[in-house]
Amino acid sequence: MSINRRQFLTTFGLAALATQMQPLIAQGKRSPNTILKPPRLQVGDTVGLISPAGIVELKDVESAKQAINTQLGLKVKLGKHILDRYGYLAGKDSDRAFDVNTMFADKSVKAIIAMRGGWGCNRILPLLDYIRIGSNPKILMGYSDITSLLLAINARSKIVTFHGPVATSTWNEFAVNYVKRILFNAEAVTMKNLHTEEGKMQVIAPGKARGKLVGGNLSVISAMVGSPYLPSCYKSILFVEEVGEDVYRVDRMLTQLKNAGILNQIAGFIFGQCTNCNLGDEPSFTLMQVLQQHILPLGIPAWYGSMIGHIKDKFTLPVGTEVEIDANAGTIKMLESAVT
Repeated sequence: MSINRRQFLTTFGLAALATQMQPLIAQGKRSPNTILKPPRLQVGDTVGLISPAGIVELKDVESAKQAINTQLGLKVKLGKHILDRYGYLAGKDSDRAFDVNTMFADKSVKAIIAMRGGWGCNRILPLLDYIRIGSNPKILMGYSDITSLLLAINARSKIVTFHGPVATSTWNEFAVNYVKRILFNAEAVTMKNLHTEEGKMQVIAPGKARGKLVGGNLSVISAMVGSPYLPSCYKSILFVEEVGEDVYRVDRMLTQLKNAGILNQIAGFIFGQCTNCNLGDEPSFTLMQVLQQHILPLGIPAWYGSMIGHIKDKFTLPVGTEVEIDANAGTIKMLESAVT
């Protein structure tokens, strides 16, 4: 007897999740359904800065230290290899992984923020100590290529991670407000776009949905498909963002998620900002036409234009927590706090 497609995808997703959890379950430290929330931040805490992806300049480190101290009231501790160079990477894979593992093990460090994205995090995923990381839950934040770390640590170590500013981001009032309310005050906030040109949103399909929040940079997620480092997307709210990609490439990446069975599992979909995304060679579909082609057949609430991605005003999104979305209003409502 054949099994229907939805049952197969569900079974596949749960089996993958069980595989990801085996190291911690074998240690007798965690049930397969437990998600750990890291402790909240307090003024005066120490945050660790790391460069797990692209090269960082000394002036950027100094600027980030000043911004984080001034805007958030936090002390800064630098990763040992933060200024390393290895081709286009911020150091050798083993050294960049060392800084991630060391920051999680360091009891004086209460949160970890990546300096910048670029490329390279996928290369260090097999070198991370997920058991030690899971035994020392703390805030990990970044976006773009840092998506790899956010999703892998959420999947393998079962910790809530945060898609938000990197250390070299613009720490303006909008971004700082969400960081403080979510990471310091432990609020369950409702995220809503500003009434600006950048904040314009377009409904793909109306409605509301609830589910676990999962997502990040679309290119990175599509490159992680087939690896053991993606969390289960079953009945999740999937958010994505992108920068500098032609529409046909966005189409290609969404097709990859569709063919891998990921889109068919989700309960809701949010495309944040597609910054500097162009039509490419003519003739072309528009970005909205591509989104409609992939998402409308799913019959789920969805919209484009959430303040997520390579923009100055950005939300802080807790990966792994329950949220409710309203595609008509373009809102993401946290149903629980993300920190303890």
